Amino acid sequence: MYILRDLIVVGAGPVGSQLAKRFSDKGVDVLVIERSKSIGEPLACSGHVSPDIRDFLSDGEFEEILQNGINGADFHLNGEYRFFRDEKVSYVIDRIELDRKKARQAEDSGAEIALGENVESVEEEEERVIVDTDNASYEARMVAGCDGASSKVRDETGLPEPDHFYQGVLCFTDEEDSSDFVDVTLDVPSFFGWRIPRGDSVEYGVAVPKGENPMEWLDNITDRFNVDDKKDVCAGAIPVGPPDSVTSDRVFLVGDAAAQTKPFTGGGILYGMRCSDIASECIDVDDPSSLQMYEEEWRSELSDEIMLGRLIEKFYSLPSIVQKPALKLFQGRIGVHMDRPSTLFSLGQVKAMLLQGRLKSYFEDLNTAGSN
Repeated sequence: MYILRDLIVVGAGPVGSQLAKRFSDKGVDVLVIERSKSIGEPLACSGHVSPDIRDFLSDGEFEEILQNGINGADFHLNGEYRFFRDEKVSYVIDRIELDRKKARQAEDSGAEIALGENVESVEEEEERVIVDTDNASYEARMVAGCDGASSKVRDETGLPEPDHFYQGVLCFTDEEDSSDFVDVTLDVPSFFGWRIPRGDSVEYGVAVPKGENPMEWLDNITDRFNVDDKKDVCAGAIPVGPPDSVTSDRVFLVGDAAAQTKPFTGGGILYGMRCSDIASECIDVDDPSSLQMYEEEWRSELSDEIMLGRLIEKFYSLPSIVQKPALKLFQGRIGVHMDRPSTLFSLGQVKAMLLQGRLKSYFEDLNTAGSN
């Protein structure tokens, strides 16, 4: 005889753990199923996040995972374009330890975490969902798929896939570098490559569309920075473009499984955790009709940012003759929040550009080009 749980969460990454914590805080009986035997491993993505990460951690937890603070970025496209703020625009964190701290939060709130179990099937019935793993069978009123870009829950329930995927790959070196600027290379097909100083190491990475060889492009990036010894190479799919539906009768998706990611960077930690909060506010596990409210609310919260992010994503595929003037226009001091592309057009950003004379210079360049 099975115990009918209120909610099963598949995936104990930051998004799944945040979801489990928030539902457990409401008194919901939550079981988290995680395929890895160790939380956070193997590493599958970077840990470069906006200051909003502090909304999901205590001050002590944040300090323990902090590796470096970033003030800006140097963009490379046949030249260098520097973007910066006087305050920290982002932080570099220990990604594995973030996962572990979020999992501890979930457990402290009352959630149970089952490690080392691979989900094999998800079957929705009228009043329950049956989840079979390679170790046991479970039943719940609802199931949340927080199991990443290649979501088993999504596949099993027939929910649509994201619009498209990039192939991301990254590595580390033993270089010590606590500088406060990241490097972004734009001459990569459809996306970009990066270099992130992590204090006691440096991360190099690249994301490319399907059909490209990500390892060849990673080698290209590391060769530019004269890197000889790469270690801890890891890879993962990056979903972009949420599907039309992320809910079924008793199942809902959150995070990368739902492509709740930034199209212009591929990052999904903070969007996903915000959507976890929205899900906990909207969904009643005893009322499947409440899933529709989650569907509506998370899109209302993020749809504009994702739409503008898609426009920035398209910028990466433009000819360099178009990219360079845009980089020149926006370079310098910025008023942009890295999770909110809408701030690219904010009053603060316009003021920053006016104070540095960039708008005037941009239109002068256009007039010069037009007269030639």
